[in-house]
Amino acid sequence: FPVTIPSNGVRVGVEVDDGVIVVGSDAHDFPNIVSTAHRAFVKIIKELKPQMVVMNGDCFDGATVSRHPVQGFEAKPSVKQELEAVQDRLGEIEAVSGNAKLHWTWGNHDMRFGARIAQMVPEYEGVTGFCLPDHFPRWRFSTSIMVNENTLIKHRWHNGIHATYNNALKAGVSMVTGHLHSLKVTPWTDFSALKTRYGVDTGTLADPFGDQFRYAEDSPANHRSGFAVLTFHNGKLMPPELCEVISEDEGMCCFRGQVIKV
Repeated sequence: FPVTIPSNGVRVGVEVDDGVIVVGSDAHDFPNIVSTAHRAFVKIIKELKPQMVVMNGDCFDGATVSRHPVQGFEAKPSVKQELEAVQDRLGEIEAVSGNAKLHWTWGNHDMRFGARIAQMVPEYEGVTGFCLPDHFPRWRFSTSIMVNENTLIKHRWHNGIHATYNNALKAGVSMVTGHLHSLKVTPWTDFSALKTRYGVDTGTLADPFGDQFRYAEDSPANHRSGFAVLTFHNGKLMPPELCEVISEDEGMCCFRGQVIKV
């Protein structure tokens, strides 16, 4: 299907008449951690054979280049270790994606990689390996993806508990975001040409209580692990579906009314 990549790399255009796009986000991949949501993501991609797979930001965490202070003598993975972990997880996705387009929208954590280098050693601009995309040649990067001029996929816009509502209301199109780890769908219906549009939060592919989030100091969080499946029919977005982890320890998820174990 047609994919238009602009020279500035900001908004990619995609046309899908009938097909599926699977969207996951906020994996925050750490070494030796394979979450239930990631395993389910791989399984669903293999079964559904989507036209496109989107990692909607923050595959890379950047724990050692973070603004969050170290807690005591906490050991954090190095940038090298994190990169290798992301490569391993995305490699597992690549292995089952077939001919699907592979796309990665920039997340705020992903940007830490290049931001630290640009700040500290700007003389290395343009040298291979100093930009995050250099390490993931099969993935195309952009700020956002506009599908059929009616569905925008990007890492973040509004914040707070009403983010998906505000995204759908104010964007004028369906909007699929990550960042908040909340995993939810909010419909909005009015007299517009789209009639009903959707605000989708794609949750997190990580365990919400994993080591990546120790900076949260064990506070309760309205976070859910999972991802979204977008189905298009005659170019129109059907009601978005969620795959949600219901037990991290038992490797159990719920998708389309069925409990699956991964």
